[in-house]
Amino acid sequence: MINEKNTTAISGYLGFVILLAGLGIAGYGIYSQSASLIVIGILLALIMLKGLLVINPNEAAALILFGNYQGTVRKDGFFWVNPFVVKRTVSLKARNLDGQKIKVNDKLGNPIEIAAVVVWKVSDTAKALFAVDDYSKYVQIQSEAAVRHLANQFAYDNFEDEDAVITLKDGARQVSGILETELNERLSMAGIDVVEARITHLAYAPEIASAMLQRQQATAVVAARRQIVDGAVGMVEMALEKLSEKDIVQLDEERKAAMVSNLLVVLCGERNVSPVVNAGTLYH
Repeated sequence: MINEKNTTAISGYLGFVILLAGLGIAGYGIYSQSASLIVIGILLALIMLKGLLVINPNEAAALILFGNYQGTVRKDGFFWVNPFVVKRTVSLKARNLDGQKIKVNDKLGNPIEIAAVVVWKVSDTAKALFAVDDYSKYVQIQSEAAVRHLANQFAYDNFEDEDAVITLKDGARQVSGILETELNERLSMAGIDVVEARITHLAYAPEIASAMLQRQQATAVVAARRQIVDGAVGMVEMALEKLSEKDIVQLDEERKAAMVSNLLVVLCGERNVSPVVNAGTLYH
């Protein structure tokens, strides 16, 4: 595999001066009606013109001479190179790939929608130009493949997989790190460096979104009920202890059971209770 190597280039201003000299020779040939001077001057000007190279900031130019890679000029400025080389300019700027939403199954087989944004840049111009056909398209395809593989590795959440340490929904930082590492491995062959990779969209697929929402709501209701019951039992226990401690009233087991039942109804009920005055006793 071809790796990038640096090469030097002559100052473009010197080449431009020689170009002007060639034009001057051609002009003098016209003045002196010398065909040889005209031809020499024009050829010299064309050769110098063909070799001029302008490299903008955050750009590089790979030089290819008769099918052989000669090296890459990374320094920005005005240069002159061999006029017979093919100059392939490559941008070194960071680029954003805003991935499309794709439908894929998570680790548990649930269909989900997922999308990611990838920030990348070219680190090796030789690999980017010669190792793959079209490095921009290569980044796009490999990024989608990496996102699909990531979704297959983890569950959407831990409702069904309670032992999951990392999930797509709650482990954003870890998942992004794993995605970035995998992308760097996949794109290293093309001389691409991934600066950042983040999940931008994550949701259940439309066909199961409603069912999953109901499941989440039911789970939330059960959790809330459990907390209410735990609190109510603690309050009943505290009330019985206080009554016994202060010796306010002596309660046998049946009266305790009735009191516990009434308190739990009051504390766990969703609506306000209506008090009932008992004019008799618990036994009549």
